[in-house]
Amino acid sequence: MTKFYSIRNKTGSISFQVNKKTLCIFSILVILSLFLILLSLSIGSSFISPLAVMKHLFGFGDDEHHFILNTLRLPRTLLSFLVGAALGVSGLILLGIVRNPLASPDIIGITGGASVGAILFITYFMGTVSIQWLPFAALLGAALVSLVIYLLSWNKGVTPIRLILIGIGVAAAMGAIVTMFIVINETAATTKAYLWITGSLYGASWREVMSMLPWVLIFIPLSLLFSRAVNVKELGDDVAFGLGVNVQLHRLILLFISVSLAGSAVAFAGGIGFVGLIAPHMARMLVGRSFASLIPISACLGGIIVVMADTVARTAFLPLDIPAGVFTAGIGAPFFIFLLYRNRNM
Repeated sequence: MTKFYSIRNKTGSISFQVNKKTLCIFSILVILSLFLILLSLSIGSSFISPLAVMKHLFGFGDDEHHFILNTLRLPRTLLSFLVGAALGVSGLILLGIVRNPLASPDIIGITGGASVGAILFITYFMGTVSIQWLPFAALLGAALVSLVIYLLSWNKGVTPIRLILIGIGVAAAMGAIVTMFIVINETAATTKAYLWITGSLYGASWREVMSMLPWVLIFIPLSLLFSRAVNVKELGDDVAFGLGVNVQLHRLILLFISVSLAGSAVAFAGGIGFVGLIAPHMARMLVGRSFASLIPISACLGGIIVVMADTVARTAFLPLDIPAGVFTAGIGAPFFIFLLYRNRNM
């Protein structure tokens, strides 16, 4: 009895196999995600029973909890999951094209570029331009820095090792620029900038959820189209080229998808770090190395990590609302050290 379901369109341009074990784990993660979302909606400065939350979600609730659930908790929780899913898949794509276990949006400078864009906006345009343009500034920063990394990495093509080394250097430069702006600017602007860089979902609204949703719904399914190419590239560029894969074109498109996902996540939630590093590795431990299987698992795990981090950040130190990025960094930093130790002989 086969362990796989084969999915293929009529022309054969889309073809991949999904392991039955992957479907089982994905189902468990979906149930876990729903449970955590329900828990996040229930707890806070005022407790609402899970039964009352479910009644409200299905349209049978009373007006007593309408403001708390519909205005404060539900958009924040949904945005947390979307941001985590985008960061998880973005990190997975980078892991696939760079083929280095330490690759993630924050390690190679994509998050740093978004942070610089946001800092420049907060410093020079806050008060004269609507705050609604802040996500656009962050997204533009991520895109420009990614373009710089790609161009600097180009030498008759882009190799994974050049891409990650230049990315790490650019990330360090972006960190220095952010620090410089924090030091030289006034306290009010610095406080706003620092809160944004740390990564907080405070004040999330339905408008932000609706703005973030298309990025997730378009780019995560789009990444599935390149599953076969990424699996082949795991064997090396020469082998992939010999098997008919346009290595450079696929690498450019996948990098664009990864930047779009990471940039949109950072634009709406700030610099929530390490999710793009943790989720793909946890997914590989669960379902192996098939890219098509890893995409939904990484998305679920990324969403779960950010929902958990934001729930703890929002409820553990009431009345304080700690940025969720503090807790993802608390988990991610030891995990990064673990990866360094495990791959010390590379």
